[in-house]
Amino acid sequence: MTDASTLIKCTAAEQAAALAAGEVSSRELTQAHLDRITAVDGAVGAFLDVSAGKALADADAADEARRSGEGVGELTGVPVAVKDLFVTRGQVTTAASRILEGWVPPYDATAVANLRAAHLPILGKTNLDEFAMGGSTEHSAFGRTANPWDLGRIPGGSSGGSAAAVGAFEAPIALGTDTGGSIRQPAAVTGTVGVKPTYGTVSRFGVIAMASSLDTPGPMGRTVLDTALLHDVIASYDELDSTSLSDAPRGMADVVRAAQAGRDLTGLRVGVIAELDGGEAYQPGVVDSFHAALTLLESAGVTIETVSLPNLEYALDAYYLIMPAEVSSNLARYDGMRYGLRVEPGEGPVTAETVMAATRGAGFGDEVKRRIILGTHVLSAGYYDAYYGSAQKVRTLVQRDFAAAWSTYDVLVSPTAPTTAYRFGEKDDPMAMYAMDVTTIPANLAGVPGMSLPSGLSDDGLPVGFQVLAPQRADDRLYRVGAVLEAALEESWGGHLLDRAPELNEKEA
Repeated sequence: MTDASTLIKCTAAEQAAALAAGEVSSRELTQAHLDRITAVDGAVGAFLDVSAGKALADADAADEARRSGEGVGELTGVPVAVKDLFVTRGQVTTAASRILEGWVPPYDATAVANLRAAHLPILGKTNLDEFAMGGSTEHSAFGRTANPWDLGRIPGGSSGGSAAAVGAFEAPIALGTDTGGSIRQPAAVTGTVGVKPTYGTVSRFGVIAMASSLDTPGPMGRTVLDTALLHDVIASYDELDSTSLSDAPRGMADVVRAAQAGRDLTGLRVGVIAELDGGEAYQPGVVDSFHAALTLLESAGVTIETVSLPNLEYALDAYYLIMPAEVSSNLARYDGMRYGLRVEPGEGPVTAETVMAATRGAGFGDEVKRRIILGTHVLSAGYYDAYYGSAQKVRTLVQRDFAAAWSTYDVLVSPTAPTTAYRFGEKDDPMAMYAMDVTTIPANLAGVPGMSLPSGLSDDGLPVGFQVLAPQRADDRLYRVGAVLEAALEESWGGHLLDRAPELNEKEA
């Protein structure tokens, strides 16, 4: 039998192979990850809730499925972490907010139901910026999450808990959500892989809403193949989601394996987005790593040219008008009346208005309040057309820029984030934090799929992400390009980037 404790640093695909060969049981593998969580999560803070009993029961069911041969997929028995924005039946779901503290849902999000159907044991719920509003996982009501590469730095956000869990070997794969880069940016700064699928190809049903026209659930892992395997599990048509696409791309793992075997991208046309290729806000080491990765892509046979998407100049401003407007609308339901936290005023009459004010004042954190106020303002009479209406026009222009680019290029590329992970508290100014999203937001405004994979280390020794974007429903292109580039990079490094991460001191943790 293979030692399960050594398997936790293997890829999800390798863990799946060990399960299929009978070298290890899902119970043993799940317990090994639970032991790792116990050892290091006190320092990392990736998880808000760990349900060991449920996870081990899931693992036993996975082992039985493998014995019987019923309902078995490649990842059956491989444990997974789930961002605490996904509703989970019988398990606390909080969106990292006091306003939902202690809430136990009676149903599963569709993506979670897909995990259960495929017999993936759920280790627990991971931390995030409250209601997914933030880029650092410093804005959780229940404490911040640290970057496994440097415990004094942010793991990105809002899916920072999921990224940190994968990067710290607490989970091999995880679910995240991406509204303006919340999968890709955490992946970039933790040396992991994250994919924002085409909007509508992974169901949003049961994912607590932030900004409904932008929110996109997606997979996170340590390799492109691991991420593809999880993508294949969660992507499905769902009649419970009115935006769900009936023709969701599938078979991403097959795409990756074929690309890894051939390692040839001859004829592929790659456009480097001029507006996102460096500048004053970009760390030099990030730009250097990006261009070194482009050289490796060229050696695989691609044609690389620079392309301008001129309206990206306005994408950040448009996003920070559209997103808060949808936040204001979606979070109006937390009123102290129907579910969640209820706080009555300390003095004065108890009315619907005073209860709502007291509840929302106590239940929401500062960043959530900031976005609600901004969104309510831009939707108010006299400002709607000037702000929200204008932002939607910019969104259309961004979509047209992408449409024009796809007529010439198969994929577009850029750095995933302008800098590596910054230190806690370094960007207390909200505008400084928002500016970190400049490279990722355009994909959400356009509804196109995007991937971040590690391209190396910057001059500060921290991970850098390489972003690949593709047309809607062409998620397979992300995986094809990502697989070939990853193979070339790992060949140059002599292993996976995470092999070069500092070892967490379990005793200190």
